[in-house]
Amino acid sequence: EDMSVQIVLALAAWKLQRPVRIIWSRQESIIGHGKRHAVLLRAKWGATKDGKVVAIENEIIADGGAYMYTSNKVLGNTTITSSGPYLIPNIKTDVYGVYTNNIPEAAFRGFGAPQALFMAEMQMDKLAEKLGMDPVEFRLKNALRDGDAMGVGTPSPSPVSVAQCIEAAAEKFDWKKGKKKEERNSHLKRGRGFAAGFKNIGFSFGYQENCWAKIELHGKAQIEQVVLHHASAEVGQGTHTVMIQMAAEAVGVPFEKVKLISSDSATMGNSGSVSASRMTFMSGNAIRGAAELALKKWKAEERPAIAEFKYLAPRTNQFDKETGYSTPNFAYAWVAQAAEVEVDTETGHVRVVRVVSADDLGKPINPSLVEGQIEGAVVQAQGYAILEDFKTKDGRVLTDQFSTYLIPTIWDIPEKVESVILEIPDPNGPWGARGVGELPYLPVAPAIAAAIHDAIGVWIDEFPFTPERVLRALGKI
Repeated sequence: EDMSVQIVLALAAWKLQRPVRIIWSRQESIIGHGKRHAVLLRAKWGATKDGKVVAIENEIIADGGAYMYTSNKVLGNTTITSSGPYLIPNIKTDVYGVYTNNIPEAAFRGFGAPQALFMAEMQMDKLAEKLGMDPVEFRLKNALRDGDAMGVGTPSPSPVSVAQCIEAAAEKFDWKKGKKKEERNSHLKRGRGFAAGFKNIGFSFGYQENCWAKIELHGKAQIEQVVLHHASAEVGQGTHTVMIQMAAEAVGVPFEKVKLISSDSATMGNSGSVSASRMTFMSGNAIRGAAELALKKWKAEERPAIAEFKYLAPRTNQFDKETGYSTPNFAYAWVAQAAEVEVDTETGHVRVVRVVSADDLGKPINPSLVEGQIEGAVVQAQGYAILEDFKTKDGRVLTDQFSTYLIPTIWDIPEKVESVILEIPDPNGPWGARGVGELPYLPVAPAIAAAIHDAIGVWIDEFPFTPERVLRALGKI
């Protein structure tokens, strides 16, 4: 979505009429590619004594870097998620993108939602603490339901299942049992935290989402082979496996009879990028449409039976300039997470012990891949919350190697990452499915923040939660 090497590669390939590859060193990659938007968050939220959030005021200032890549689009999503998955009648949110001399900021897993949801969930926890309410019960009391207006002034497409996700995560975590007792003089303090969130499926704000697929049915009396043509890339999350599964299901043949031909822009229609948690939803609908047309031709004795289909998602629209209202997305997925951490009050080190993630993604086409997505997202977001401290000075990158920019290793991952997969079908999704690529990433940082507060009694509003920040919060440095 954001330009770095693409234009140079395309130009070189066009001029040379040869395949071209660019290989960057790690240092070049860190310096040359766009980053997640750094943001300054200011929030003032109010609730009644019985625990209903009635008004919020947010200000979000984002470092867009030297060029505006996708900042406007990212910050649009930041705006949507800045009130969290809650019913709040009065909302004022101002979001600014600012040019700086830093590396241009870009699309990154979550697309502006992790920053906004960190703010929203921290506010929910602080309000719950002020009111003397359990943070899970406080969230349930304010959770969006079907038909409720979101912060953009229009109802979310159904189903709205954040309450079910909150209940499922709390039950799996045994939240009601409370914290285990610790040794009084131990420097290792444990705490638990909770957070929720939501993420759109597909491109937003008036873009006509579309996806193309072609299916060939080969054989004589029986279908002996299905050839699926689709332009999407496989970037490691199992997209191609899921597409073969969906094609087999749509045609009614075993998985082994499907052959996928992919990623050839010379012979294929547009399928869009593998981003925005969109590919299962969009490709599945395109595959179903192509399969239906191909089967009609098969029954009419065409051999081979070949059909193409372009799926068009429900229309969306941009923010109204006067009211701020919008129907920005055609589908959302919902999530809630509980986390347990251990904080070493002598060193400031934070260790994530356990994470429970309850995700409603409609219908899991491949449950094993879904669990892998959840586990991978949790670990990546743990790095975002605790380790990954990107530093610049006067526009120059100071953390340009993995020795200075730390990411989680096998030694850092939680002892347990437990998945609860809810199956509440989406009426527009293929077999009820929605996407899950970004969803489990979103609540990790605020859940860890709440758990750290539960452990040491101090709120830390800036992250990553490095040992230095923890010790400073404890007044030890």
